Amino acid sequence: MPGGISRDGAWTLLCEWTESDSLRRHMLAVEYAMRAYARHFGADEEIWGITGLLHDLDYERYPSLEDGHPRVAMRELERIGVADEIIRAIGSHADEMGLSRDSEMERALYAVDELSGFVVACAYVRPQGLEGMTPKSVKKKMKTASFAAAVDRAQLRRGAEQLGVDFDEHLAFVIAALAPHADVLLARADGDPSP
Repeated sequence: MPGGISRDGAWTLLCEWTESDSLRRHMLAVEYAMRAYARHFGADEEIWGITGLLHDLDYERYPSLEDGHPRVAMRELERIGVADEIIRAIGSHADEMGLSRDSEMERALYAVDELSGFVVACAYVRPQGLEGMTPKSVKKKMKTASFAAAVDRAQLRRGAEQLGVDFDEHLAFVIAALAPHADVLLARADGDPSP
């Protein structure tokens, strides 16, 4: 296991720490986007995917950005022997940690985290869900301040910029990464969202 934990082990750990189906689906969305970017950059898909899957491991239990998330998860992952590159990427995705984003994986995680959640939120209010979604429709929702109001629109653009990709291309890429998993990501009833 190059990352110090298998995908199955990461999913089991996530389920132990996270009861919320919506948060589990968010972490799956980030995993899917990270795996797609790993393929795009010729990187290790398992390591990138596990990083995406575990990035919010402690958020439900320790949501405080000042002394909880993602610090608690980082300590737990270190304790169980997860690779340093995964732990550091998880730390760097939170602006509050003040860590630089030095690797492509760190920049990709930052770029897809909030955007994946925003794209899924957009899909929830569309009759077709993710099918046929365009960057233009997502950008239109970004202009509506009351829609997914907690999402920092500037951060969405900053993430693409730090990753070195055009924002529209980044949007299209993330939509394409999530669309094949719409059945899991857009499940409306409570239940296990495992793929």
